[in-house]
Amino acid sequence: MTQFELDEDMDELSSAEDFLTYFEIEFDQKVVHVNRLHIMQRYHDYLDKAGDAVAEADTQDALKKVHKALLERAYRDFVDSDAATEKVFKVFKMQEPQTTFVSIDQLQG
Repeated sequence: MTQFELDEDMDELSSAEDFLTYFEIEFDQKVVHVNRLHIMQRYHDYLDKAGDAVAEADTQDALKKVHKALLERAYRDFVDSDAATEKVFKVFKMQEPQTTFVSIDQLQG
């Protein structure tokens, strides 16, 4: 299996559950239901950071193992924590509420 073949397989997957099942990762549906977008974004982030490990995988099993390990790590992040703590998305990373001043003149056009 090449990266291209793995990409083709993954193109057929449409949910976090599909990915977890494809990579044979046991999961708690309650955790996935609440955190599916966070898990998938964290998995994507881990893939970006693991570029060398993915590039160096020279066999079908090695490539799939790298992906499985990264997805399992992303899933485990949310088994032991929550979205507000993990701060995957920008909205959770903001230090303080953002305020913007809009004058009445700007509203009236």
